[in-house]
Amino acid sequence: MQAQPESRQDEQGRVFREAWISGVRKYYPGEPKPGYVAPWEETPSWERQAASAVYRQVADFVAISGGATAELTREQKGRFVALCWIAQIHKHIPEPKPSYVADWDALPEWQQQTDADIFEQIERRA
Repeated sequence: MQAQPESRQDEQGRVFREAWISGVRKYYPGEPKPGYVAPWEETPSWERQAASAVYRQVADFVAISGGATAELTREQKGRFVALCWIAQIHKHIPEPKPSYVADWDALPEWQQQTDADIFEQIERRA
């Protein structure tokens, strides 16, 4: 039986996930939790859906702005990813732990930098 071609949504989610893993490996102090660096195939379904959705939100934002997102600071880019992700958490997880929906200022530095990297990775592809 032949493998199904990857959908565009899965491809976009995978790009998001790979950017996340790369950022975690680059910025996380010490050894990251296994779930932080689990490959796409081992990522829970809801998280794959959320990654694809946030990818599309960032790509649409870049397109709608006519590429003017290049003028945003890294912090602004990271904040956008973080906020989109929080909305996905609320969509997929009833009563999430407060740390799952923490605002930007409460996120650790490694996560802020990773979110900014994710935006820039998508921005380059958009």
